[in-house]
Formats: sequence, C-alpha cells, structure tokens
Amino acid sequence: MLKFLPPRSCPAAVFAIGLLLSSALAQSAPPPADAHGGTRTVLETGKTVTDEPIQYPAGKPKITAVEITLAPGQQTSWHTHPVPLFGYILEGELTVDYGPLGKRIYRQGEALVEAMNEAHNGHNSGQSAVKILAVFIGAEGVPDTTRASPPTRN
Repeated sequence: MLKFLPPRSCPAAVFAIGLLLSSALAQSAPPPADAHGGTRTVLETGKTVTDEPIQYPAGKPKITAVEITLAPGQQTSWHTHPVPLFGYILEGELTVDYGPLGKRIYRQGEALVEAMNEAHNGHNSGQSAVKILAVFIGAEGVPDTTRASPPTRN
C-alpha cells in the first residue's frame, strides 16, 4: 500500500512535484505574441476615413463588437453610422464606395474609423470571404447603422 507523506515531511517530493508542474505549465503556455514583446498601434485618429471629426452620441454609452463576414460578391448596402465605428480587416479585402468621395480598398491588417455621415457601401470583389471586426462606440437607443440612399455622383 502506498502512503503519502505531508509535504513538510518530504522536501524532495515537494521539489519534484513543483518541478513537474512548472514544466507542464511552461509547455502548455502559449508563445509570446512576438519575439520582441510590446504593443503596436493599429490606429490613432480624431477623424473618420472621410475626414469628418469623430462625434460621440449623447446618452448612456454602449459598445458593440461584431464580426462581419461578406462572401465574394456580397455587399453591405448603402448606409451611414450615427455612432463612431472602429473597423479592422481580419481577412480579405473590402472595397468601400463613398459616392462622390470615391472608393477605397481596405486589406487584411488595416484599421479604420468608418465614415459617419457619408453614405457608403462595402463590397467584396475578391475571390475569398472578407472578415471585419466592427466595434461600434454608441449609446443605448441609438442605432449603430442606418440605411441610406446612394449618394448622387458629381
């Protein structure tokens, strides 16, 4: 029959168990994000992509984060955002039409603060899905997105 001794009675056993646990934890720990550590600023701005100043809605703050996936050929439809929207392209490439302000292409790894008062339409013209992390900095009772008519072209 095996008999377990309390840890203070057997310091070598405590050391061995500690060594095994630390080894197991080290092997299961994820590797660091990069070899140098630190942070990387992906975006710092006070304006949207169409040069509008960012304006926060009045009311009780609410942040909503969604992952948007557009299949090849899929569009968002024309819309505006009454609240600031931080976007980060996780995969693929997105073309956004801002009407008379032109079109812009956003690629994987790029960040943006989307237009608020300018109607726009996102389109996946690529061969693979586009995935976007969209973080709306809104307020309770204020919609994150509203439908809009296509703008007139100059």
